[in-house]
Amino acid sequence: MTTATERPIPLLDDIPLTAIQSMEHMLDAGFIPTSVAGLDGQVQQRLHRPSHKIHITGILEGETKLDDLATLQEAAASGEEITFAADIVTALDLQKVVVTQFRAVEYAGQPGQMGFELQLAESPPLPPPAELSGFGGLDDFGLGDLGFDTDLMDDLAGLADDIAGAVEGAMDAIEGLQALAGLGDLGFSGDFKPLQDATDNVGTVGKKIGEAGKSLGDLFG
Repeated sequence: MTTATERPIPLLDDIPLTAIQSMEHMLDAGFIPTSVAGLDGQVQQRLHRPSHKIHITGILEGETKLDDLATLQEAAASGEEITFAADIVTALDLQKVVVTQFRAVEYAGQPGQMGFELQLAESPPLPPPAELSGFGGLDDFGLGDLGFDTDLMDDLAGLADDIAGAVEGAMDAIEGLQALAGLGDLGFSGDFKPLQDATDNVGTVGKKIGEAGKSLGDLFG
């Protein structure tokens, strides 16, 4: 049979808590009550499990009480994550805790003792950062399962490149025609007017093709 003296000493990081008076584990189930018109009672919605909380009261005594008090005060002031081990949390997946509250009491007429009170809270590790995939993560919604052929997007991207190349060639040709049409300013407007009209028409078509190419280019980066 295990006796009180055989019970493992609770450890807060590397600080042994040798004179514990009480230790309490608390867990709020995390339900949020919501009222519904016409419904007696409230709907209970649970979004997540809140952190485990540990409340400890104890006594610091002996020659090391001031050093132990300083260690606990430093642990509370630093706010750093530390480990905690005790029988009361054996069944819990408690990896790290932080000291959320600390209180020390010095009693009159008891110079050899100091009381303390600790409030610990579970501090779980953060989840890994989210990663974006193609199309802003739409791949994760199973486009393939919906019958969407993603290879088609590659073909369309190639088509967009081809259109952009054709537009560039057409614009070069238009610039050449406009240069010829500019000769009309030298007094040959009658002879060069048909050429000027053709240039304007080609320019309009080229502009529309350019706008279409730009739209496809923006779509596929």
